[in-house]
Amino acid sequence: MTAAVLTRPTTTIVPTPRVSTETLPRRTAAIAYEETLHRMVRREFRLLAELASWAAAYDAARATELTRHADLIARVLLQHHATERTLLWPALFRHVPAGEQDAVREVVAEWTSRAALLDHSLRDLSTVARQWAVATTLPARNAFVRALARLADTVETHTADEEADLHPLLARYLPDDEWTAVSRACRSALSGREQMLVLGLALEDACAIDRARLLAGLSPAVRTAWRVAGRRNFRAAVVRLRGAPPAA
Repeated sequence: MTAAVLTRPTTTIVPTPRVSTETLPRRTAAIAYEETLHRMVRREFRLLAELASWAAAYDAARATELTRHADLIARVLLQHHATERTLLWPALFRHVPAGEQDAVREVVAEWTSRAALLDHSLRDLSTVARQWAVATTLPARNAFVRALARLADTVETHTADEEADLHPLLARYLPDDEWTAVSRACRSALSGREQMLVLGLALEDACAIDRARLLAGLSPAVRTAWRVAGRRNFRAAVVRLRGAPPAA
């Protein structure tokens, strides 16, 4: 059977700075962070599927570049889910009234089951990515593109449902100081360079208020690193990956 050839789309998804939604009711710092990260991973998986569909299947350097970025975004989402399971949802439960605990627990249990399935898909993506990076064949490239497209659809649905079902609970019950404690307790397994790249991706199409929030949550040393080299390195990395500079 001859593998289908994926043709280059006529349009490219280019992120643009968002209009501030700060006037929406009860949009807390926790929800703003969650929405920013969700938006970033949704965008990156869609873009990666598109970029990979254009790439020459036999181009080993391009395959390595795209599959490494896919692995990075997958690890970001896996780490995000782990933080929610171990820190965020327990912090939420501490402030839910006793009479509503069962209902909230049911919602979180449903999220946990779906997140576990999504985590399996994220890990499976790494396997498909390695196959293309090693084999550099058209079937391997097409399998990677299909896996990315399926994953992008799943992430879109998963994050939309989380924002509809769980974010109102965060707005209602999670105090700001609990979110501060959660964010301070987070530990990243990413390298310093990877953290700068992810920061740039998160800032790229965030509104001005969310950008300020993200930067304010960083240590002075990290903010300095971003200004001195991080922003420049991020721009260069995006140009290499997409062939175009970041939106902002």
